[in-house]
Amino acid sequence: MSVNADSDFAPIETRIRDSVGRQGFMTHVGAELSELARGTCTLEVDRRPELLQQNGLFHGGVTAFLVDNATTIAAAASRGQAALTAEYKLNLLSPAIGERLICRARVIKPGRQVAVVAADVFCVTGGIEKHTATALASIAMLDEKASPKIASPA
Repeated sequence: MSVNADSDFAPIETRIRDSVGRQGFMTHVGAELSELARGTCTLEVDRRPELLQQNGLFHGGVTAFLVDNATTIAAAASRGQAALTAEYKLNLLSPAIGERLICRARVIKPGRQVAVVAADVFCVTGGIEKHTATALASIAMLDEKASPKIASPA
């Protein structure tokens, strides 16, 4: 099914994009939500000196942030409800050197209480992607009663 054929997803996408747009850390890091569909999310960030560690590589914390946010967004997009990271396992596969980092997350199991989401991170150099990290996350799905109790700083 194409994204365009999923008319029920349009209000969910609007809500998620608005919410992500209010996240100060997304703005601080300079990350952008480039793709969003039911159960999937792609986040990207361009290379900037403040995102690098001492050897000129993307800092592992930037990779971890992208995984954390992309997996949660993908889970929220799968069921149209708020979500929070419960845990994730991140494997750094190779040095993250390049012009851009891309994190693609996809829901493996969209549970009612916990969604299992996988993510892969790629560094882009000269238009070529290199797989630099992979992760598996457990994302807590929040019910309508819990969501309003969590105050948004935005």
